[in-house]
Amino acid sequence: MPTMNMIQALNSALDVMLSENPDILIMGEDVGYFGGVFRVTDGLQKKHGLKRCFDTPISEGGIVATAIGMGAYGLRPVVEIQFADYILPAYDQLVSEAARLRYRSGGQFWAPITVRAPYGGGIFGGQTHSQSPEAIFAHVTGLKTVIPSNPYDAKGLLIAAIDDDDPVIFLEPKRLYNGPFNGRYDQPIKTWAGEPGAEVPEGRYTVPLGKAALVREGSDVTVIAYGSMVHVALAGIEESGIDAELIDLRSIVPLDVEAIVASVRKTGRCVILHEASRFGGFGGELSALVQERCFYHLKSPIERVAGWDTPYPHAFEWDYFPGPTRLAAALTRAMEA
Repeated sequence: MPTMNMIQALNSALDVMLSENPDILIMGEDVGYFGGVFRVTDGLQKKHGLKRCFDTPISEGGIVATAIGMGAYGLRPVVEIQFADYILPAYDQLVSEAARLRYRSGGQFWAPITVRAPYGGGIFGGQTHSQSPEAIFAHVTGLKTVIPSNPYDAKGLLIAAIDDDDPVIFLEPKRLYNGPFNGRYDQPIKTWAGEPGAEVPEGRYTVPLGKAALVREGSDVTVIAYGSMVHVALAGIEESGIDAELIDLRSIVPLDVEAIVASVRKTGRCVILHEASRFGGFGGELSALVQERCFYHLKSPIERVAGWDTPYPHAFEWDYFPGPTRLAAALTRAMEA
């Protein structure tokens, strides 16, 4: 089985879908001849043609609005937003149109679109190329939000997203494109070669939306994470020396509530980790869910480790980034409470 990095796995997923379904197309800024700013669509225009993979003007609202119309007429567009930070001009179209179309039309029309966007920090992108906006999409009924943490999941989840008849926001942790990152910025950069999740089948397969992965079994405390933070969590657990169980959500809408509840009821403790700002972050929803369903099993207060409530600082990247040491401290607090 071939080893792929996340860029190659996503490219493979798009190639598979373009090859099998003539109703699928790719559109976005620089996705055609240039192959995308991170080269995820590299070679796809040359292989599948100008009408299947093409460039658009710099107009995120217009790109998504066009994709919604295409979806209503039976196509399955895959939109690339160059950075998730720039998706906000399209937010009205995603919320008011794509997410509501099936309901508003009484099931006569829907928007089977997939919107891909690189997100998150760890690359010194500063405040306009590092944000994590997942919570503002998770709040919108009618949208699904997916976040892979490794190449195998990235390909399977993307194919499942394109297959889905509902609009899907597909957020790609750009710090993981070329290799796993555990938050230890002072260590040598790693590639995906030899790493778990890097063996990716060449053909079609899917990873179901709404099904979390048990990354590490443990008995003392449950850690809930997604995207880049899965790898940070593994490093933080190792640093703490605590026997923690780690759940990779893979998608936050739909959410695998059963997996979360089963783990927390087993361990009696819970630490939630995400890169986005703490206030109003998706960790608040996860915390409420655990409190409501696992209250009589909890042995200590729920802990949240997240980005600070500031713009993403370029000069102080690693002070903002919730690294393994901050997680280890939260795990220790959970055990000592």
